[in-house]
Amino acid sequence: MMTRFFSLLLLILCFAACSSGGDKSASAETETVPEKITAADFGGLALYTLRDTMAGAPREVLQAVKDMGYAYIEAAGYKDGMFYGMSPAEFKGYLNEVGLVGLSTHMAGTTPENIDQMVADAKAAGFTYFVLPIPPMGAFNFDQATMSMSMTQDAKTVMANINMVAEKCAAAGLKCLYHNHDFEFKPGADGIVPIDYFLENSDPAILNFQMDLYWVTKAEANPVAYFDKYPGRFHGWHVKDMDEEGRFAPVGEGTIDFAPILASKEKSGMKFYLVEQDMCFELDPMEAVKISHEGLKGFGFQ
Repeated sequence: MMTRFFSLLLLILCFAACSSGGDKSASAETETVPEKITAADFGGLALYTLRDTMAGAPREVLQAVKDMGYAYIEAAGYKDGMFYGMSPAEFKGYLNEVGLVGLSTHMAGTTPENIDQMVADAKAAGFTYFVLPIPPMGAFNFDQATMSMSMTQDAKTVMANINMVAEKCAAAGLKCLYHNHDFEFKPGADGIVPIDYFLENSDPAILNFQMDLYWVTKAEANPVAYFDKYPGRFHGWHVKDMDEEGRFAPVGEGTIDFAPILASKEKSGMKFYLVEQDMCFELDPMEAVKISHEGLKGFGFQ
């Protein structure tokens, strides 16, 4: 048990060191690992799963997430300079108080006018990773009728905007990741596969990727094949399962075999992973993430 604790402690300290890019002044600003992390804590949770419950009682929900045994979280509730109704400093302080690491944050709605403030707020909240959850600068479209997603701009334009955000993140001492859905793995009208274009036209020194294992599977792509083709580029993973109907499911209760994917984590470049379930259907979201945390153990996510 102590070995696992010190492994977790070392892993999180590595995250903090990486965020400074070797800059001693940036390293000095990094918060210490919360003392309340225990030997039983492991893995991360993408708070998008709990977006409705977080909206009503964020502090209570974060405490419950900690009590389930998660070690770190990814935020998905930034609005008007606040994270879940808390200032960046207040949110950072509460996470430290509870004993959760605020490792990454999904930052949608980026525009040329607000990007500098968004980067500054993510930095002030203590996050290491600034994640673009969709194509930025208004390039994302969701069709409610067909429940499908797409890009409204060509890959070259979208890539230029992603790289711009990544450069601003790097200047602020943040690491930038792009998170995929299924449409990035499908050729556009011009024959370009967006995710391949993004990987081939970005600098790994300032931009890498958060692979959503459900959406890759939904697109009928192979995560391991992408690790082989683009080694070291997938620093974060979203771990979510798929039921026999192709719907979201708690980890361990679906059809995705995570074992061979996890076996390739070194090649992928994975530095952290997060449970996420976009829709929980009949399950209460809190129950779903509890089941997933237990399900992680079956595949060796510890």
